[in-house]
Amino acid sequence: MQGILIVDKPAGWTSFDVIAKMRGVLGTRKLGHSGTLDPMATGVLPVFCGGASKAVDLQLDHDKTYRAVLRLGSRTDTGDVTGTVLETRPVTAGEGELLEVLPRFVGPQMQVPPMYSAVKVNGQPLYKAARQGITVERKARPIEIYSIRYEGSPAPGEYALTVRCSKGTYIRTLLEDIAAGMGQLGAMSALRRTRAGLFTEADAHTLEEILAAKEAGPEALAGLLLPVERVFDPLPLLTVDRRTAAHLYNGCPTSRYPAADGRYRVRDEAGQFLGLAQIAGGVLRVEKLFVERT
Repeated sequence: MQGILIVDKPAGWTSFDVIAKMRGVLGTRKLGHSGTLDPMATGVLPVFCGGASKAVDLQLDHDKTYRAVLRLGSRTDTGDVTGTVLETRPVTAGEGELLEVLPRFVGPQMQVPPMYSAVKVNGQPLYKAARQGITVERKARPIEIYSIRYEGSPAPGEYALTVRCSKGTYIRTLLEDIAAGMGQLGAMSALRRTRAGLFTEADAHTLEEILAAKEAGPEALAGLLLPVERVFDPLPLLTVDRRTAAHLYNGCPTSRYPAADGRYRVRDEAGQFLGLAQIAGGVLRVEKLFVERT
């Protein structure tokens, strides 16, 4: 099977747990995923299957959208309510103070990754050092928060937010910083990713739905997969004739190609997606193929 399966990750599973399960379901070890989610988080986890796994690092859109809940009153070692409480403090601020500080956190900024994260320092994931009680010096990394929308208070001292952000943003850290901006302690009590790149909740399937499709047979399971071309929808489409397709298969450039310079997703005359190509100075060259030559 080749394609992209958008999994609605359940709470309590790591992203690796999902991949391990999908290897058995899809019958291949050739899988990749886009954007790790914390075990407590739920939501959109794109799983790239078979030859589509080559597209993981070629995605055009890495932005994310999350629904998160900030709980005021305590600070934990993990930045969320699953961790060990390090400090508590009475809550002395509320919705008014929250709305006042939120605009400060919109825009480009530098963020220090939390210790409980998969970021590697000297080849070791930070969470392994954190589990040993070791704090490692981390460098701040550039991120961007595009918008934060207040969604109401689901419980006393809790505030729901929808955050649109760049790749590499840690929502736990953002919520801790927002709480600090209010003069409070805070931790994340819930997190759901509603969008990852071009993929949304509408594309996602629960594990129950995926397992039911597996039981129904290969066609039902294949019907859940999105075509790898979906990743490249923002690129202009180039349809090539048989001769040019043969050049692409063989890695040969095609000179004096009658199209504007730029990057393209390419199909053959039958409408089959071939891959990516670039035209520079009128010369068409293959960038990445997603089909095998027959």
